[in-house]
Amino acid sequence: MPASNRRPPAKPLWAPAILSVLMGCAAPAWAASEADSAPAVISNSAMDAPLFYQLLIGELELNAGQAGTAYQVLLDAARRTQDQALFKRVVSIALQARAGEQALIAAKAWRDASPDSIDAHQSLLQLLALLNKPAEAAAPLKSLLALTPAAQRGAVLASLPQLFQRAPEPKQVLAGLKPTLQEAAQQPDTRMMGMLVLAKLEQVADEVDGAMALTRSAASEFPDAEEPLILALDLMGQRAEAETLIRSALQAKPDNHGLRQAYGRALARAQRPADAAREFRLLTEQMPDNPSSWLALGSLELELGHAEAADGALRSFLKRLEGDKAAEPELSDAGKDARQQAWLLLAHAAEMRGELKAAEAWLLRVDAPQRQMETQLRRASLLARQGKLAQARQLIQALPGEREQDLRAKLLAEAQLLRDAREWAPALDVLSKASERFPDDADLIYERSMMAEKLGRTAEMEALLRKVIELRPSHYHAYNALGYSLADRKERLPEARELIAKALSFAPQEPFIVDSMGWVEYRMGKLDEAERLLRQAYGSRPDAEIAAHLGEVLWAAGQRDEAKRIWAEGSKRDPKNEALRETMQRLKAKP
Repeated sequence: MPASNRRPPAKPLWAPAILSVLMGCAAPAWAASEADSAPAVISNSAMDAPLFYQLLIGELELNAGQAGTAYQVLLDAARRTQDQALFKRVVSIALQARAGEQALIAAKAWRDASPDSIDAHQSLLQLLALLNKPAEAAAPLKSLLALTPAAQRGAVLASLPQLFQRAPEPKQVLAGLKPTLQEAAQQPDTRMMGMLVLAKLEQVADEVDGAMALTRSAASEFPDAEEPLILALDLMGQRAEAETLIRSALQAKPDNHGLRQAYGRALARAQRPADAAREFRLLTEQMPDNPSSWLALGSLELELGHAEAADGALRSFLKRLEGDKAAEPELSDAGKDARQQAWLLLAHAAEMRGELKAAEAWLLRVDAPQRQMETQLRRASLLARQGKLAQARQLIQALPGEREQDLRAKLLAEAQLLRDAREWAPALDVLSKASERFPDDADLIYERSMMAEKLGRTAEMEALLRKVIELRPSHYHAYNALGYSLADRKERLPEARELIAKALSFAPQEPFIVDSMGWVEYRMGKLDEAERLLRQAYGSRPDAEIAAHLGEVLWAAGQRDEAKRIWAEGSKRDPKNEALRETMQRLKAKP
């Protein structure tokens, strides 16, 4: 017989799928390996001929693209056999067909057939989150917690905020899950996590007072746990008390480097670079061989205008990074990217010192494709510093902009160049064109409003800021800018104060907003409160414009030597700052 006649017939494409389902429904028939000399124990499958035929038809229909028919056939088989693997298969078929309600029906049938199945309850809970049905989630969650071993219940609760993070109505999620979470918070094994997950859901639902109270209680009751402090970091921008918790924890355990680093990064995100730099300076003293702390410190020193300090920190980062490389010849991708970032920051520091050739030398080292736009923007800035604004704009315009985010970044960068060159009208033109392309981009409209103000077009600025607030009611910079503009012009001061208070409700520690509140208090004649707020703002961010405001309040209060000292500091950081120069000229004062 020719050898070719002994070849087995080709298997259909659907054979592996059928085999996996059939094996899932049959009891294992292999108690030993083939190499075993002992005879295998034979265990007959519980599958009868009708079930085999039903599974076969279901998989054939699925392979033919008839997911709906396959779903019905296999769901009926799952209900008859109460087989968990088959229920899971039916849920998967419905999800792949984007039939969420059918997946939910299958998951409920699975739960009803196997009330003690953790997998069934988990699948049901996940589908309720996916379909935005938090009101129905309480019962499955409660059952899942009861079925889950005590040591793992905290993990179940911890997964809830992420599970429901895309819910369009966070208050509905809170209402649906709150009773179960309150019960969990009464049980010893889930008390802390129940409190914290409930606090997180309250925070997302904008019930910050309740979130803060729960976080405070958890931190007090579990002083050695990190989780309450992590949530306090999230709440920092909304409640000052959250930061007090973190600082108390660091005072009790100053060597908690992970918490200090997270706190420093939270301060940086809150636009408080002076406070953030303080924490990272401590970290570099406590852990001098940790490269990441040096990189963060260098970036913050640069933001503060401390070019020399930034240069030193960034060189320390590279030195330690190269030390790591000596121990491990190949840097990780993250390490390589961090090195490229350091080179860009060193170029910026050199530019700040006026060392343009040194800046270009650092830029020549940057060769990562994903850093191309940043590198060219830095080169454009160097050209502008040399009076070659037209060439700088051409360099930016020549950058690739096929993707929407790249085009947007180009337009913003070009507007920034023009703004730095005090070319307000061309900058407004660029931003107006950007808004034509991205009409509902609140950040672009906000930037337009700032340029309109520079041109003295206050009515246009106000209209644009109100448009920003309409598009994004949580855009606290818009509330702040509008309130500050009114206060600076001594117009509608009660409204100005209300707008700034609204901004503070979103970001109570943000230095520029605190500065605005201090300024409106000064305009309303409240010198003591104005000084307190402005000192707070200046301490967190020693910006030249904040220095101008604080100095003027001190001048008005008769503290003229202190005012001159503050102005001198501001002038050293930013000698060309308009607000500072105008203030000193108006008051006929010299630092």
